[in-house]
Order: sequence, then C-alpha cells, then structure tokens
Amino acid sequence: MSISSVDICVGLSWGDEGKGKIVSHLSSEGDYDFVCRWSGGNNAGHTVFVNEKSYSTHLIPSGIFYGIKSIIGPGCVIHINSFMQEIRYLQENNFDTSLIKISPKAHVVLDKHIADDIQHYSESIGTTNKGIGPCYTNKYQRTGIRLIDYINGLGQNPSLRDETLLQFVWDEELYGKILCEGAQGFWLDIDYGNYPYVTSSSTLPYGACSLGFSPKKINKIFGAAKIYDTRVGIDPEFPETLLDVEELQQIGEEGREYGTTTGRKRIVNYLNVDKLIKAINISGTTDLIISKVDVLENVGVYKYLYKHTLNTVSSMDIMKQELTDIFLAESIDLHQILYSNNPYHI
Repeated sequence: MSISSVDICVGLSWGDEGKGKIVSHLSSEGDYDFVCRWSGGNNAGHTVFVNEKSYSTHLIPSGIFYGIKSIIGPGCVIHINSFMQEIRYLQENNFDTSLIKISPKAHVVLDKHIADDIQHYSESIGTTNKGIGPCYTNKYQRTGIRLIDYINGLGQNPSLRDETLLQFVWDEELYGKILCEGAQGFWLDIDYGNYPYVTSSSTLPYGACSLGFSPKKINKIFGAAKIYDTRVGIDPEFPETLLDVEELQQIGEEGREYGTTTGRKRIVNYLNVDKLIKAINISGTTDLIISKVDVLENVGVYKYLYKHTLNTVSSMDIMKQELTDIFLAESIDLHQILYSNNPYHI
C-alpha cells in the first residue's frame, strides 16, 4: 500500500494553541490510518477531550485516543521512563497501546541530559528541564544513542537490559491517509524563533517529511492559534511586566493559562497579527483555527496588535470580521478560517 495523502497540524505561535483539540477532532472525523509526531520530546503537552473527559499526553500522538496507529518519528527524542509512564497511564484508561510505535532512529534522552539541562539552561533560557536540548546536541555531534542502540544495550546497564521496548519499535512503514501532529509552535522553532529562547528542533510542518514521505503528498496544513498570545519560559519579547497588566491577567485567569508540561503560569499578551500572518505564510497554512474566543468574550476585552498598533473594538463579532479580512488579504495559501469557543471541538 502507498501513501495517499498527508495532513499536518502545526502551531503558529509559542505552543499551547489548541493543536491537541484539532488533532483530536480530525482523528475522530478524518479516517486516518496513522497519526504521527515528527519532532520534540516530552517537553510539550497536549490535552485532548474524549467524550468530554480530559486526557493529557506529552509524547504519544493523539491518534491513540481514537484507535489509530500512533507513530513517534525519527526526529523525536524519547525519555524511556517518561514514555513508559504514559503507556501505563493510557493502559489504565483502557486505550490500546499496541498501536503506539517509535522510530528506531529516534534518540534517547538519558539522565545525564536532564542533569545538564537543569544545571546549564533552566535559568538562562527557561527550558522545561526535560533534557531535550542536550539530547539533540549529542544527536548532531553524532554521539547520541538511538532507540535501536539503547535496545541493543548502549546507554544502560547490560545486566538490567529490558526488552519491553521491542514491542514499540516501528517498522518504518506508512500507508494510506496520514495526519501529522506538531509539537510546540512556529515561534519556538530553532531557526524562526527568538534565538536562543527557542526549542531544539524544527516546529515547521515540512519537518514532518522526516517521517518518510514526499512533500508532494501534503494536502492540508491546519494552523492553530489562540485569539490572544501566550508564552511559557524566558523570552524578552514577553517581558514579565506584562504580568502587571490587569486585563491581561484577567485573560490568563479566565483561560487557565498554565503550562501542561511545567505547570508554570503563562505570560499573556494581545494577539500579534503581524507575527501570526508571517507564521501562516511560511508554514503554508491552508486552514486556520483560532481558539479560546470565549475567553475574550467572558472578559470583555477585544484588542489585537497590527502594524505595531494596539487596535480596540467593541465586540467579538467586529474583531473576528476585522481579523478575517486581514488574514484573507495578506495570507498566501489560506482557504478557511474557523473561530472556536469550545474546548471539546473546533
């Protein structure tokens, strides 16, 4: 069997844009054969609602909640203990973990990577302390340990060798209709983000081709954003003085803006339309989904940044119309815009 088409869901901001909700919706509706992750590790978190019950994963793709083969690709990095904790969590909630597979080429996050992360990077650039950056460093130095190496005994005590992981090794076969699930967001990309306050891998949708398909197979690119911006971690573009702006604090509280992975309070700012347009165009987004519209409606704040000016309008209907006009006028490949005010579906 061959690959018929590929859809990709990508974050257009700094992560936590509702990608999990979108992938959950697409997985339940789209007749996909595979749902795949192509980058990152357990430094990102996705929250999915299935039958109005909340489930959170950090590494395993959201297809698992809908009985779809779920692949962790070669561009990802795996902390074995964290992966097995997610497996047990899913098993306890009666999901079929035999559908989960990991590329043998994915690199393994070791305890030394986590220790290095905590010691050198936690305070300087605000990492998640998951060892992701040091693991990628070893990968590109060509001194890292891949999953297949780890299973064969590298990086662990041979006397404690555990062959449990063998059942999760992917045969690297893809076919049919594929959905690729992005981690984090466009402005955390190693090249496009505010370096060095970025992640250690590519968050752009074309990185998904590392899973083993041609870019020509890409059909739709679903871009995820929120109606306001948020950021976890250190970044001069999100100064802590924003925490002193009362209406931004109100938005953060109403939106329950705390990191899925770290639990840290997210810094909130008004939607930066210029940055969002750039992310839409470079990513090739065809379908834009803007979430948490209800949060601004509940707070009664309708503001956005455009052309370095803070624009204020009197209602959400007006704000949506103005944003829609801007996006359609300035975006190259955009065909559809959806505004979501529900955490359960788009």
